[in-house]
Amino acid sequence: MKIVYYSFGGRYSDNPRALHWRALSRGVTGVEHVWLADPRHAGSFPVGTTTVPLGTPAALAALESADVVVADNHLPPFTKAPGATYLQTWHGTPLKRIHRDAINQAHGNEAVLARLDDDVTRWDVLLGPSAAGAVPLRAAFGVTGEVPVTGYPRNDALLAPDAGERRERVRAALGIEPGRTAVLYAPTWRDDDRATGGDPDARLPLDPDRFAQRLGEDHVLLLRLHHLVPETLRGRRVAGVVDVSEHPDVNDLYLAADVLVSDYSSAVFDFALTGRPILFFAYDLEHYRDVVRGFYFDLLEIAPGPVLQTCEEVLDALADLDGVQVAWQERYEAFRARFCHAEDGRAADRVLDLLLAPATAGVGA
Repeated sequence: MKIVYYSFGGRYSDNPRALHWRALSRGVTGVEHVWLADPRHAGSFPVGTTTVPLGTPAALAALESADVVVADNHLPPFTKAPGATYLQTWHGTPLKRIHRDAINQAHGNEAVLARLDDDVTRWDVLLGPSAAGAVPLRAAFGVTGEVPVTGYPRNDALLAPDAGERRERVRAALGIEPGRTAVLYAPTWRDDDRATGGDPDARLPLDPDRFAQRLGEDHVLLLRLHHLVPETLRGRRVAGVVDVSEHPDVNDLYLAADVLVSDYSSAVFDFALTGRPILFFAYDLEHYRDVVRGFYFDLLEIAPGPVLQTCEEVLDALADLDGVQVAWQERYEAFRARFCHAEDGRAADRVLDLLLAPATAGVGA
């Protein structure tokens, strides 16, 4: 069996990474593992990993000779081998509307959307992170085939027996002193920002300088920007701020953090597995909900933490995380029950069993 993997523009990351790693650790035999890789990210692949350069004839040949294709995003056109299975893991529970469900598609491109639609026709299995999360994924892409609710393989690491030890290793590597509160700031990207341009600093409303001034003595800000956010926002040189936008494994950051500040990102669904507080910095809530994208779920109804609109409100909440946890405990537990019920640290095994079981032979024929 030949499995070809693809993640986020040729990175070694996300659900495909977790499945590959688990297959190797289980000692699965008779399987050839091949990755589509961007040379810019070559250093993130384990030594000995077989890779082919993304966007080359070799990459197309790998896809068209694969028995199983595993991707967390859309692939360029290719012809599946007879009997091959294309597993689309996707990359998060969607709060914001995606694909053709987005309210305002003016920021998109019809030719691009058509190409993405074409890719969807090749999917044989789409993973569901939860029963609730599977519903919008199926609807957004018009999937009529399998959507097994397995949980996300990438989240197994958050529940692993060594998660505590890994947390301490990562914190030490990032220079986070013992006793210091690590704040992970992971905002999503805004379609209209990319379309219209403008002042980059206006798109980073949690001001790193103000954060350092107000909380810098006993807090550190881990700045995790979306991969589509312009490079101009990265590399900030502010005391108490660490740019982790290019860190290869976001799970390291989830484990290292004491609190997540986000907005409409799927990161909130994953981070909830840690049990640590989540703050929603939704400074443009009405605009994003009513003009830019729209939501599948009412954020004000499901949020497991306070929905805040100003930088100072966020800083106030960060200064009283114990109070936040007490006030939002019931909502947090309800959120986990709804969106994290399938996560038990064994998602990768369930997905591998699905792919490797004899019953899957010919699923994509």
